[in-house]
Amino acid sequence: QVQLVESGGGLVQAGGSLRLSCAASKRTFSSYAMGWFRQAPGKEREFVAAITWNGGRTYYADSVKGRFTISRDNARNTVYLQMNSMKPEDTAVYYCAADPGLSIRRWSTPRLFRSLEVWGQGTLVTVSS
Repeated sequence: QVQLVESGGGLVQAGGSLRLSCAASKRTFSSYAMGWFRQAPGKEREFVAAITWNGGRTYYADSVKGRFTISRDNARNTVYLQMNSMKPEDTAVYYCAADPGLSIRRWSTPRLFRSLEVWGQGTLVTVSS
């Protein structure tokens, strides 16, 4: 089973940038779609972005479109989330997820993304105003 470890979280000022990384434990990572979710205090977990197994397609939540970029390096078993023009409302714990089958277009649906195969432990991102 693939295991995921997120890193790169921290404190950033509004308007700043941060890059999150998610390292997978197995080479079979390259056959999995990958994505990022976040959960702010007192709120439900929500979809942020997803990328297909070969990086050919990406999908973003409207709230981050144009500011965040998801990418992957299968040679390094790592997926990234570049976050620019950050806002205080981006403050949350960010989770990486992986799944071999669910279409990334479905990853934004809560009753579907809850069943994604593998989840990381999360990394905290705080954006100060």
